[in-house]
Amino acid sequence: MFKLTRYLKDYKKELVLGPLFKLLEAVFELIIPVVMASIIDKGIGAGDVGYIWKMGGVMVALGIVGLASALTCQYFAARTSQGFGTALRSDMYRHINTLSHAEIDSLGTASFVTRITSDVNQLQVAVAMLIRLVIRAPFLVVGATVMAMLLDLKLSLVFLAAAPLVALVLYIVMSRSIPFYSTIQKKLDRLSLITSEGLAGARVIRAFSRQKTECARFEDANNDLLRTSVTVGRISAWLNPLTSLLMNLAIVAILWFGGWRVQSGGMTQGEIIAFVNYITQISLALVVVANLVVLFTKASACAARVNEVFELQPSVLSPQAPSAFPDRESGLSLEFQDVSFSYHQNEEYALRHISFRLEAGQTLGVIGGTGSGKSTLAALISRFYDVTDGAVLLGGTDVRQLALPALRRAVGVTPQKAELFSGTIASNLRWGNADAPDEALWRALETAQAADFVRERPEQLDTPVQQGGKNLSGGQRQRLTIARALVSDPAVLILDDSASALDFATDAALRRALRQEEQKRTVVIISQRTSAVRAADLILVLDNGALVGAGRHEELLERCPTYREIHFSQLQGSGAGTEAKP
Repeated sequence: MFKLTRYLKDYKKELVLGPLFKLLEAVFELIIPVVMASIIDKGIGAGDVGYIWKMGGVMVALGIVGLASALTCQYFAARTSQGFGTALRSDMYRHINTLSHAEIDSLGTASFVTRITSDVNQLQVAVAMLIRLVIRAPFLVVGATVMAMLLDLKLSLVFLAAAPLVALVLYIVMSRSIPFYSTIQKKLDRLSLITSEGLAGARVIRAFSRQKTECARFEDANNDLLRTSVTVGRISAWLNPLTSLLMNLAIVAILWFGGWRVQSGGMTQGEIIAFVNYITQISLALVVVANLVVLFTKASACAARVNEVFELQPSVLSPQAPSAFPDRESGLSLEFQDVSFSYHQNEEYALRHISFRLEAGQTLGVIGGTGSGKSTLAALISRFYDVTDGAVLLGGTDVRQLALPALRRAVGVTPQKAELFSGTIASNLRWGNADAPDEALWRALETAQAADFVRERPEQLDTPVQQGGKNLSGGQRQRLTIARALVSDPAVLILDDSASALDFATDAALRRALRQEEQKRTVVIISQRTSAVRAADLILVLDNGALVGAGRHEELLERCPTYREIHFSQLQGSGAGTEAKP
């Protein structure tokens, strides 16, 4: 938790004044039993009504000032905790966005969401309690003990005898409950993952009538979390009854021995009442201390999870002294030199010994079965991951030597899953170029075969886009993501199976439009269809991460069995007897 104290540096005043006002309230609480004892002994005992009214007014004044002090402390605590949480969440989100794909994969989206929400909320509560109770509760315990000892040292020995027993109860309960809190947060991660999957895939779940199965899956995770929470709850539930029992026994002993002290003249009745009040304050404060231990134990587990996010460092970094970016005017060549890649940096390679060269302005087609490594190859061009062995060259320069911002601007990517963001069509298209004029947007839409359906909308470029583009069809989302990549005017355009939702005619029109563009743009088309890559200058055929064929369409039909099998299986599946020209 100490690593996160840097987020409190802007709240030094609140961290000092808040506890001071809470201490002031505690001081008034410690004075009230003395005033009450005085009212009993001097007012009620002597029948002095005026004294009772006067000291009663003093008690009311102490209560009002104590309330004002408590509210002031509460204001400082709320201001600090909310500011702490806001700054922490912002930094976490900013840091997560600096991470590479490998680090995002290591924890998972659901875990990141839980850490940036639930864990930070728990830390906010801890900060608030730090200001409100961490100093007040121990001060009340010590102060009430001292005041009780000042009233009667012999009688205070009863509490001093009970104190070690209370401490033993606190230790036993806390030592058994603390290990469960980090487990609870991990199971909360699991529950968040299942929830997000169920909500995001609601249409698929309904399409396969899997509601009962998914509900059962959710129930299992939910009950697993419940069982752990109940277990730690049962352990913690012993805390308050045991401490209360011990303190109430101490109060009974005080009343018993105190009665003898009153009879012998060693104490007054008012002092006994004050003594009981102090012991009650100590009892309540100890319960608060116990609950604070639970709270800060949870916060410690959450802080460790938050720090784990900050300790993640991106594996893909921009070089300290980047090479000059290759001249884009004549286009950029693309070359793989004996590239191998493993996601987990072990012997399980997603790509093995891939080598090829594509000249500037040419089109590369990549085809292969599911899991053959096509998308992995595309990710290495944009340097979402660094190669395990070999090198990827863009314009003759290793991509690891290029500044990441310049590289990402030069390489436009349309991912397999068409991701759009809430806003408008125009705001989504301008992601790669915030200053792009409307004319540039329409040109990109024309090339991506999306202009027609955008013009049909009343708002056209200002058409609202819902979260994830749910108000658009799959094909429309794909065409908009292609247009988005084109607006940034990339030197290399990667279409990662981004036309899978398009019909054959639209797909063919899209490829023709890309070839007819005036820019000398290098295009990488990843597809499951041979019709989508047949016109490419170079086609790579991947199988289980290995390059089993490279060449043009006609060459591969003659000498690559894998490509020939894919091609003719698709012709048979479409019912076509001959190849369809794009």
